[in-house]
Amino acid sequence: MARAKAKPVESSSPGIYARRIAPWLAKHAAILALTLVGAGSLRIAASYSELSLTADEPAHFACGLELLEKHVYRLETQHPPLGRLMTALPPYLAGARLRGGTSFGEEGIDIIVHSSNPQRTVTLMRLGILPFFWLACLVVFLWSRRIFGAGAAVLATGLFTAVPPVLAHAGLATTDMALAACLGAAFYSLIVWAESPYWKHSLLLGVASAAAATSKFTALAYLPASAVLGLVFYLAAERPAMRDLAAAARARIGPFALAVATGAVGIWACYGFSFAKGLPAPEFFDGIGVLMRHNQEGHPAFLLGEISDRGWWYYFPVALAVKTPIALLLLAALGLWHEWKKCLLPLALALGVLLVAMSGNVDIGVRHILPVYLAFAILAAGAVPRMPRVAAVLLIWVAISSVAHRSDNLAYFNELVRGRPEDVLVDSDLDWSQDVIRLSARLKQLGVTRVALNIYPPLIPLYGLPVCVPVNLAAPTETWTVIRPTDSKYVRWTPAWPGRDPWYEHLPPTERVGALLLYRQ
Repeated sequence: MARAKAKPVESSSPGIYARRIAPWLAKHAAILALTLVGAGSLRIAASYSELSLTADEPAHFACGLELLEKHVYRLETQHPPLGRLMTALPPYLAGARLRGGTSFGEEGIDIIVHSSNPQRTVTLMRLGILPFFWLACLVVFLWSRRIFGAGAAVLATGLFTAVPPVLAHAGLATTDMALAACLGAAFYSLIVWAESPYWKHSLLLGVASAAAATSKFTALAYLPASAVLGLVFYLAAERPAMRDLAAAARARIGPFALAVATGAVGIWACYGFSFAKGLPAPEFFDGIGVLMRHNQEGHPAFLLGEISDRGWWYYFPVALAVKTPIALLLLAALGLWHEWKKCLLPLALALGVLLVAMSGNVDIGVRHILPVYLAFAILAAGAVPRMPRVAAVLLIWVAISSVAHRSDNLAYFNELVRGRPEDVLVDSDLDWSQDVIRLSARLKQLGVTRVALNIYPPLIPLYGLPVCVPVNLAAPTETWTVIRPTDSKYVRWTPAWPGRDPWYEHLPPTERVGALLLYRQ
């Protein structure tokens, strides 16, 4: 009697995931996701007292405080007010008020320095951004659950809460986390509305779109671009009949009008229902004009040893490649490869943001495309059921890479960058003035009483720095000199020092304090 052929032995890892891990994750999805978000929130809050004021925080704070206190929005309109309002709200409730300065940056610093407890004021400012982190996590959870199920939603949420640029900008009183959360919410609301255009979904879409538009003006380009790509991907994948497509479009005209009207009212409300020059919320339209002029004129930027005021089309792909954990990039690619049809809409969001940003002339940080990390986390979750063993290794790699940097999330670079990150990127990707608290502690350890350091004078007593004198570019004038990498790269642009290298440019620093370079002569 012939022996029956033995069946091939299947890998135990996928079986274990499908039989045990996935059901357990799904059963406890809500509590697990909340735990992960809570852990991320604690990491963010822990950075408040470790990081000094970054370059943009005082300005955003002052502008938000102006709208809360005076109900006008005039200090600076290039950024819309939602994130700024949230930044200013906790200090405002604690008693912070404007001091009458005309420069929004100096006004913000002046308010902080003269508050009864400056560090508490900074902490309150940064706390105002934390709800946007929670909103972004909620979007990642709901969207990934809709595509892959509750178990994958837990993993996607965990991945998102481990991304260093996300943790960094969720812990600062700026507008970037607001954009990531609100744009993600708006795009996800659009998906829900497109499938079920009920009036409640129309209202949700309108509110979410208004939040995105008032978080950062780039959302006005990111959201339509992502929506168009999403529609193109849907048509290519599903190939619906033209008759059905036309009928669906007609059925959504009324609900879409309701969403647009809701969004318009939401934007107006965020500007305090201001009315001037025959327009509701004239600051909104003025801000769009200012932003367009800024983009047309360009902005000084640094990438891979080069400086340009027009940027590079490849700036953001390079920034993503070096600022994102490699394991997350691999997981996202694997998820897209194995579940491409389910991943088309998250891919549309990522590409919509990236392609618009690549066409612009303001290249000063991966923070400008922070919404792509919502999509990356969702794409990555799709790889786990198909390749659980490989995914487990990559998940551990993401966790180790994230935890190892702790409060240095702003200056995080992955393993592709070694030694001198300032030769790759500067600005808010490395050096945004966040290390002054650490610097002060280190200078005290060294017994330094006088240092060459370019810093805004009111911040010197705030952080307990020793006597500070300006840095001399021709030759060292003090025993210790502290250089910001961003200043070092842009010094050739200064009218007083055109095309020449300062004395420290080709010298190895004596030591580093965070991103700051210390030289002892």
